[in-house]
Amino acid sequence: MTNSKFEIFLNKFSEKDWLAAVEKLLPATHEVDRNAVQIWFRFFPLELFRFLETAEDRAKAVHKLAILGDYELKNQIDSSHKFLYGHRFWKETKTEIENRASSFTDEPAGLDQLIAEVARTVAENAKTDQSLTIGISAVGLMTFNQVGFEAFKNSAGKTEKPKGILAKSPDQIISERARDDSQGIFGFLKTVNKKFTAVWDETRVNAKFPLINDEELATASAKDQSQNWKAQDERCWEGVIPVECRSASCGTCWIGILGGQEKLAEVQRLERKQMKIFGYQQPADEKPFLRLACQAKVHGNVSFVIPSWNGVFGKKVYDNVEKVELEPATTSAKKLRETIADAANNSK
Repeated sequence: MTNSKFEIFLNKFSEKDWLAAVEKLLPATHEVDRNAVQIWFRFFPLELFRFLETAEDRAKAVHKLAILGDYELKNQIDSSHKFLYGHRFWKETKTEIENRASSFTDEPAGLDQLIAEVARTVAENAKTDQSLTIGISAVGLMTFNQVGFEAFKNSAGKTEKPKGILAKSPDQIISERARDDSQGIFGFLKTVNKKFTAVWDETRVNAKFPLINDEELATASAKDQSQNWKAQDERCWEGVIPVECRSASCGTCWIGILGGQEKLAEVQRLERKQMKIFGYQQPADEKPFLRLACQAKVHGNVSFVIPSWNGVFGKKVYDNVEKVELEPATTSAKKLRETIADAANNSK
């Protein structure tokens, strides 16, 4: 049985608080999961969850927000985070959170401290480095916060063994994400004819499609007719990336960039404006980790993850709450991003 004090402690934090805690812990989070954990928190926004929980007519609210796909975390407790390297430590993470929920007494100094404490114990039990368990610990606590103790405890706790890029070591994954396809002996002479690869599921083998230099991700995705994508996801009219338009007006093609975000074209005014309207909380970076695939032109290999739903809820949900901080919440996180950006520019 859960200790209500634990739930009360978690419930007092806003989405802004959670994002700030994740930002604060970024320097201590292994690079393999830095983007992934930030993406996950945008895929399952707390304020949207709370808005729907308090709606008089939930079905009507979902319809008004044009939500399509599976947006409910309670249906994906064990699988929503499979694109994190830390997913392999989910069993240990789930067990530790359940134990804390049952015996919670003294409140930690802050949300970031709780995440760090859970990550430390998970790392010890899994016999791994704590930097690899911070992301999944933050995800686990937010999952508990949204689904409740009973649903959290009753989930099977199973993990999916990755067969793709994520099956490799953390350093190998980082190296693979940074790699571009060879352009041949005279590749340095090519411009528009350069060919690259987009990976849309790092847990699977051959979950990828080709693209050419300066091509939008959604356009390249639509060319892949190797499978009946619509039979797998009714939102997928063309290719594996859900899409209803090519003008940033529907929001269905939003994705999270795990690797290669520096190889995408800078965000233009239309994309940034629309992302705010949709509610997807795109960071204010020139090349953020959340993008609209119909607007994101690629100049190298890229690895991304596709959310299980989409909607248009920004104005309705966020106009009634404290604005979510989209800039780095801590000096250390900001310096970390600047260092990564500088390294990427120097490697060109």
